[in-house]
Amino acid sequence: MANALVSIQIIPKTKNGEDVIPYVDRAIEVIQQSSVKHEVHPLETTMEGDLNELLDVIRKMNEAMIEFGSPNVISQVKIYFNPEGASMDKLTEKYRP
Repeated sequence: MANALVSIQIIPKTKNGEDVIPYVDRAIEVIQQSSVKHEVHPLETTMEGDLNELLDVIRKMNEAMIEFGSPNVISQVKIYFNPEGASMDKLTEKYRP
């Protein structure tokens, strides 16, 4: 059972001011490869799962940015933790059509 929701906005520095979108695409690939439930939004991506697993995905995302050529990266992270269960669908059901 998922016990956390984690939203992340990853902001990689590029060497010569290049577009960051290919870097962000790579970060999202890391999430997709992890198989955790996630939703991509315009300014951040939200993941659902076990907090330790999600934090590991964030670590891998940051490492992937460096491997992709970014000299450094900023990650803005929001965490909702509930040992009794956490669900994107449950928290947003009243807002969905």
